[in-house]
Amino acid sequence: MPDSVDSRRSLVADRLEKSFPAQIWHKAPDNVKGCIWLVLASLFFAVMTAAIKDVGQRIPVWEILFIRQICVIIILGPQLFRLFPTGFKTERLHLHGLRIGFSLLAMATGFTAVIYMPLAQVTAISFARTLFITLLAVLILKEVVDLKRWGATLFGFAGVLIVLQPRFDGIDFYAGLAMVSAVFVAAIMILTRILAKTESPMTIMTYQSFGLTIAFAIPAVMFWETPTYEELVMMVLTGVLMSLAQYSNIKAYKHGEASAVQPMEYTRLIFAGLIGVMFFQEVPSLWTVIGSIVIFVGAIYSVREMRRDRAIPEE
Repeated sequence: MPDSVDSRRSLVADRLEKSFPAQIWHKAPDNVKGCIWLVLASLFFAVMTAAIKDVGQRIPVWEILFIRQICVIIILGPQLFRLFPTGFKTERLHLHGLRIGFSLLAMATGFTAVIYMPLAQVTAISFARTLFITLLAVLILKEVVDLKRWGATLFGFAGVLIVLQPRFDGIDFYAGLAMVSAVFVAAIMILTRILAKTESPMTIMTYQSFGLTIAFAIPAVMFWETPTYEELVMMVLTGVLMSLAQYSNIKAYKHGEASAVQPMEYTRLIFAGLIGVMFFQEVPSLWTVIGSIVIFVGAIYSVREMRRDRAIPEE
């Protein structure tokens, strides 16, 4: 009986491998595959953000993120526990702790902004992290950035300012939270680069998953609101979508070159705008549209310069 089941599975797998869509996929260039995976990741992330915005109208953001982290641990559980206790072995515990703290602040500020701001606007502001990553890479990692890359980064940041529409009396409180979140996300990326030199991806993921679950548990219990069945389903969905987004993101950079696939991340602006219009009746303002275009153009130019630099052989 088991042999019969295995043979059927093998037959189904063979048929899938020989199907027309599978043949097209295998023949596609790796960079095309990477772009498709990153578009999927952007879609999953945009839908997850919309689910948090919907549930967050009544449920505290801490509770939503706590439930989401539990779902992520359940999904990643088999892989995490298979490597126990190896996944916890580290000599850089302080950096893991700092990364968890930054992640906590980035999510709390970023998703609070999501709940109270139009999706397209908060998504556009989130891309300010590109400037902050460049700044921190120069200051902390001592990376060298040429004038063209600086120009492209500042051009993209100008797009963020167009979306923010700062006034003499300051900027909107929730827009400020979105900007603060972008700073912490940039710091997380820099810490990840530092940790990745000595730590395995699984060790980083293990500390991130368990650390955030514990961190979110305290405020979640303090401000707990009993969810309805529909709200609970939506919160569980955020965990599933987060896992799918992370998986798709990993597959994207596994297949394609980072400089080739990275611009596809900006499709989140399109998805966020469409979801905002369809489900939240949020029509993006003219300034949000103009700023988003400026951000996208700056990103494309920056990536083009990266690829051109790589194409020039070293002396």
